[in-house]
Amino acid sequence: MKTKQRDKIIMTFLGWGVAFLVFFPILWMAITSFKSEIDAITPSLFFHPTLESYTTVNERVNYFGAVINSVVESVGATMVCLAFAVPAAYAMAFYPGRKTKDLLMWMMSTKMMPAVGVLVPIYVIFQQLGLLDTWTGIIAMFTMMNLPIVVWMLYSFFREVPKEILEASRMDGATPMQQMRLLLLPLSLPGVMSTALLSIILCWNEAFWSINLTSVKAAPLTQLIVSFSSPEGLFWSKLSAASLLAIAPILVFGWLTQRQLVRGLTFGAVK
Repeated sequence: MKTKQRDKIIMTFLGWGVAFLVFFPILWMAITSFKSEIDAITPSLFFHPTLESYTTVNERVNYFGAVINSVVESVGATMVCLAFAVPAAYAMAFYPGRKTKDLLMWMMSTKMMPAVGVLVPIYVIFQQLGLLDTWTGIIAMFTMMNLPIVVWMLYSFFREVPKEILEASRMDGATPMQQMRLLLLPLSLPGVMSTALLSIILCWNEAFWSINLTSVKAAPLTQLIVSFSSPEGLFWSKLSAASLLAIAPILVFGWLTQRQLVRGLTFGAVK
């Protein structure tokens, strides 16, 4: 009994220790954002708090405009991803072919390719089509970026739905669209919701394509952070303030939806 209690205490402290290590960068960034630029250089916890950096950020950039861009682009890309991924995952899960697994592996293999390797052709294509610095362009890019992950996750969740249910509905005359809309999506709703939440988070945090394909009109919050780095050096206090403002909405969103996210990711794990 004592051994179990001791192990429980050790695991508790270990869990809190890992959580602190994960959260510490965010905590230090928050502390630095309330320092002056001079105090931000020295790693000290003793300083005079100031809101100077936040005032400068709000004066230099359109924060709420960047928030709107991030929301529209993240949610828009997620909706487009689901529109393509749900039928694709449905077909792969319930009508698999000889090359289905190879196709899934090929889709995931595209995520292993360095993004910088296709930057020039994509930039030229977007320039010719007039998609640079537009919601349409960045939504299309985010969709292509996350579609393999979304398809793979939905495929895994759909595989947990008994085929007999869909076969029974098919015998009753249900069309494939009705099967997806009336049976498959409600039965796998936790998995679909967790996939959508993960896609939104990935789109929100994406920096490479946001920096290279946007400038002002469609610039999300990741572009806002980059604007506070200059050839003269990094202004740590202002950079921390901009970073904290950029991650604050998605942190709150993740905190509010964590139960749904965990529920979806463990969908079908226990039978």
